[in-house]
Amino acid sequence: MIDTHTHVSKEYYEDIDGVISRAKAAKVSPLIISGCDKSGIKEAVEFIEKYDNLYATIGYHPDEVEVTSDKDINELEKLVTANPKIIGIGEIGLDYYYGKDDRDKQLLLFEKQLALASRLDVPVVIHSRDAVLDTIELLKKYNVCGIMHCFSGSLETAREYISMGFLLGIGGVLTFKNSKLKEVIKEIPLESIVLETDAPYLAPEPYRGKTNEPSYVVETAKFLAKIKEISVEEVDKITTNNVIKLFDLK
Repeated sequence: MIDTHTHVSKEYYEDIDGVISRAKAAKVSPLIISGCDKSGIKEAVEFIEKYDNLYATIGYHPDEVEVTSDKDINELEKLVTANPKIIGIGEIGLDYYYGKDDRDKQLLLFEKQLALASRLDVPVVIHSRDAVLDTIELLKKYNVCGIMHCFSGSLETAREYISMGFLLGIGGVLTFKNSKLKEVIKEIPLESIVLETDAPYLAPEPYRGKTNEPSYVVETAKFLAKIKEISVEEVDKITTNNVIKLFDLK
C-alpha cells in the first residue's frame, strides 16, 4: 500500500527509522511525505535523499500565508525542478476554519502555487477546510490534477472534484464511529480514491487518540474493503495503481 500523505518529521517522532521500518513491515511503501512550511520542506528534501522508499510533495500550507514570499515560491520551483523524488506541490489550499480575515492573502498564495504546478505539469495536493466554493472556483482556473487531501465532504462535492480530475485522499476519519464519510464513499468508485494517514494526526480506529503513523493506513484499507465488500488486496491494488498513475511512479 502507499500512504500518499504523511508528516514523517522529527517534530513528531523521535525514531524516524522505526516509523519507516514499521511501515515496511506492514507492507506500506513507498511513503509520500508532505513538507508544507519552510522547515518541513527542508526536512522533506533531506529525508527523500536518505530513504529510498520516500517521496515528497512540497508547498506552502495556507497557515503559512503571512510568512511566505515570492522568493519562497521561486525556491519551491527550483526544488521541484531539480529533484525527481519531489513529485508534486502540496499541501496547498485554503483554510477558513478560524475565519476569513486573511482570505485574499490565502487566495493569492494558493493561486501562485497552482500556477506553478500548471507550468511545471506536476500534481497538486489540496488542503480545503471550510472553503469548498473558493477552492473549486480557483481550481477551475488552472489545468491541474491531484489529490483532495483528507476529504470529508458531501457526495456532491466529491463528484465535483472527481469530474475535475482529482482523487480523494481518504484516511482515518473514515473509520470514526460518527463519520458521515462512509455513506459518501459507498457511492465513489475505488478508481477515484487514494489512501493516506496525515500522520501524526487522525489515527484510525483502533488507534484513535494515539499518534498516527504510516503503518496504520492498513486499518483504513481494511475499513474501506468492508464498505466496498471486496478484499483488502483489491483495495490495495486499485488505490496503489491510482497513485502510480497520478505521480508517474516507476
